[in-house]
Amino acid sequence: MVFDMFRKSAPQGLQKARSFRPAVMSGGGVAWTSRDAGSLTRTGFAGNPVGFRAVKLIAEAAAALPLVLQDASQRFDTHPLLGLLARPNAGQGQAELLEAIYCQLLLTGNAYVKVSGEAEQLHVLRSDRVRVVPGADGWPVAYDYTVGGSVHRFDVGAPGPICHIKSFHPSDDHYGLSPMQAAATALDVHNAASRWSKGLLDNAARPSGAIVYSSADGSGTMTTDQYDRLVDEMETHHQGARNAGRPMLLEGGLDWKPMGFSPSDMEFQKTKEAAAREIATAFGVPPMMLGIPGDATYANYAEANRAFYRLTVLPMATRVTAALADWLGQVMAHSVTLKPDVDQVAALSGERDQQWARIGSADFLSDAEKRRLLGLPVELEARDE
Repeated sequence: MVFDMFRKSAPQGLQKARSFRPAVMSGGGVAWTSRDAGSLTRTGFAGNPVGFRAVKLIAEAAAALPLVLQDASQRFDTHPLLGLLARPNAGQGQAELLEAIYCQLLLTGNAYVKVSGEAEQLHVLRSDRVRVVPGADGWPVAYDYTVGGSVHRFDVGAPGPICHIKSFHPSDDHYGLSPMQAAATALDVHNAASRWSKGLLDNAARPSGAIVYSSADGSGTMTTDQYDRLVDEMETHHQGARNAGRPMLLEGGLDWKPMGFSPSDMEFQKTKEAAAREIATAFGVPPMMLGIPGDATYANYAEANRAFYRLTVLPMATRVTAALADWLGQVMAHSVTLKPDVDQVAALSGERDQQWARIGSADFLSDAEKRRLLGLPVELEARDE
């Protein structure tokens, strides 16, 4: 109630909210969230809507891309590798397996895929449970997978049972750098701004106004009966939804002082939006695709979607599928190429149509050369000579 606020000092939650900081102060410095994979996953993915949506948007889009398998002479409609990807294990299909790989890369910078038996099943290992074992020369010789108190060691071979896909890290030879690590500071700021806003809401933000009493002698103090009568009047006639907008009749000596948020109190919203844009930038997702207000970098949603596929989804999917094809090709003793089928990506259909038209109208090119430029296998090239 408004009068309860007059009887006591400002609520503790509001006092804390006024002293907004991006992280808890400790020992004279800012205590940021730990940068280990587990902490970042909890705070940046499970505990942050922008980080969660950015990771899911990229992973689901990349996992849904149609894939083509081919070698130098043909594309395969059926192949043991395609069959393995279609049903990698008893609990996952192709989309679920690939989504898990992409999520691990985005969250930790590393993805570990294990093959069982004679290429019978594929499993994605949790990156936080895997440790690279370096040899005397510094190169990995094994991978230790810890689960349930047990450590399982998988030796590095040619081919080995583990395919390690990692993002580039400028200062680490064995582990990749994830977008989540690059966005960690912005995630802390965004989460702290959300907690600050929640603190205001928990304490009813602040009163909409105050009734100031000034007696004839200027003392400004009401008697107990006057105070109780005024509180009862407010609770009866001016609180609750049915009394919204009802005019207030004030007797002599009472004056209404409206209160609201100051510009500095509203800064947290701008800070939160700026942090959200930084998170989106780190993951390579156009902010407008995440519903983040602010400057529109792209003219429309279609342009943003095209840039999202061209600059973020396709590079990641191309790199991951190439690594899987090279590894599984060694396991199955058959050199093949696995890549996204760009012709079936709706967001890039306009670009692809223009490319096909340009190459198709180039009369100085042979059919074999046109096929190479379009990324198609050259079937019986001798026929084109």
